[in-house]
Amino acid sequence: MNIAAMIDHTLLKQDATEQQIIELCQEAKTYGFASVCVNPMWVETAAQQLKDASSKVCTVIGFPLGAMTKETKAFETKDAIRKGATEIDMVIPVGALKAGQDDIVKEHIEAVVEAAEGTLVKVIIETCLLTDEEKVRACEIAKAAGADYVKTSTGFSTGGATKEDIALMRQTVGKEMGVKASGGVRSLEDVEKMIAAGATRIGASSGVAIVQGEKSNSEY
Repeated sequence: MNIAAMIDHTLLKQDATEQQIIELCQEAKTYGFASVCVNPMWVETAAQQLKDASSKVCTVIGFPLGAMTKETKAFETKDAIRKGATEIDMVIPVGALKAGQDDIVKEHIEAVVEAAEGTLVKVIIETCLLTDEEKVRACEIAKAAGADYVKTSTGFSTGGATKEDIALMRQTVGKEMGVKASGGVRSLEDVEKMIAAGATRIGASSGVAIVQGEKSNSEY
């Protein structure tokens, strides 16, 4: 199994610099990561760095709180794709889900899927803030709205991915959708547990350490 090809090599810190983004892209090319995942302002830089590489340019939409309007998320998606993004990771409005306003959650996802016009869309449900029932509902909504993946976490809330959540999400969406584990995946052992539970993509800032068989102290 090619572990590197399943990893979204991630740098979403507030203080990330252009040079750090360039280094992230160089590492993606060296190790063959699935993508680099960067904030929208760095999409053009990443796209330029990876123009001849197999690694994709992934960016985050409505990040990290998900509490923007659906129109804002749609604009952000279109802008990111225009600037070179080839994968989109969006955050749902978590409060709407917890209030039982499933129609609002679906509208947000649909707005991004429509704006993406076929570009891969992953839906971050922020599992650490949800009950199991809410996790199931979030996954069902994402599937009904036409998303390609469901994803556990932003890495910026109270917790990250667990193998139990991955198993629940996989059971809910079936074989058709992707499931991305992100937040707290820091070692090859962590990755293997997530894959065994049903993950098909891993979000990690520790990609290099993981493929080298080391354990990172990174927070994401």
